[in-house]
Amino acid sequence: MYVTSSRLLAAAAVASSFALAGCTVTRPTGTAGGASAPSQTQTAQTRTPASSPSAIDAQVDASLSRLYETVAGSRALVAGAPGVLVFPSVVGASLGVGAEYGRGVLRSNGRTEAYYSTTAGSIGFQAGAQSKAVFYVFTSRDALDKFRQSRGWTVGADATVAVARYGANGVVDTSTFRQPVVAFVMTNVGLEAGASLQGAKVTEIRP
Repeated sequence: MYVTSSRLLAAAAVASSFALAGCTVTRPTGTAGGASAPSQTQTAQTRTPASSPSAIDAQVDASLSRLYETVAGSRALVAGAPGVLVFPSVVGASLGVGAEYGRGVLRSNGRTEAYYSTTAGSIGFQAGAQSKAVFYVFTSRDALDKFRQSRGWTVGADATVAVARYGANGVVDTSTFRQPVVAFVMTNVGLEAGASLQGAKVTEIRP
């Protein structure tokens, strides 16, 4: 049966919404006469959408912290870069041929500038959903300015992105840090070896 790429993208988006669900829901405190009504704070926590700006920012903070703990030199690289684009959860869902989707933010000088989505086709995924965090570090002002001015930025077409890899000594090859755009791809087990971002498209959104 033929399945369109738009359907696969929608499936990935749905999977992403589940992967991003991380809001804390506090149960109301019970009393002698029964459970009390939830407070305004509890109601707000329950209703906070996983894809809201505050939720995305919180997940970006957590992803950056994990990157710094995992990849030596990444904290200094990000701190010295004009900007960093972070997608804390890029989810792929398919049976053989599929699509990836995620939401993230562009930060400059530690402040969020704008929100973005990323989409890409994929081949070879296992059945079910797989999630990874993707970081694009703009080490040159020119590369960042070109990204900001773009109306749909595609890896490989609009910019060459150097994906960080492990060297022969088992540590990250820092020679890629000198490239205008450096990318890190992380899964639950750490930095993904041999990752490819070719064809990934990034578009500004209003979450």
